[in-house]
Amino acid sequence: QAKLVESGGGLVQAGGSLTLSCAASGIIFTNNLMGWYRQAPGKQREKVAPIFSGGATNYHDSVKGRFTISSDNAKNTIELQMNNLKPEDTGVYYCAVSRFPTVMHSATSYWGQGTQVTVSS
Repeated sequence: QAKLVESGGGLVQAGGSLTLSCAASGIIFTNNLMGWYRQAPGKQREKVAPIFSGGATNYHDSVKGRFTISSDNAKNTIELQMNNLKPEDTGVYYCAVSRFPTVMHSATSYWGQGTQVTVSS
């Protein structure tokens, strides 16, 4: 019954902004590692912006200063504000909630279906 639904993706020109939202149901945020991941065609899925239960973050170097992750445990939502987007940011963005505090594995985490982000030159 657990479900994550992403929204907010789309097509934007380089330098533009998008806000991604993730709505969770059937999940209670307690001591979970959560965050946003992305996958470009032909590439491995990569960490973009995780957030730990204490609020600490570990942004990928390529998005530092441009992306901001936030979570609201009371509303079971996770957001990703993306500014100054670049063509290399293009990919499918996934919301994820781990069942554990410090690891994110496909077998032990909840994943959304993804939302497409395309940044044109």
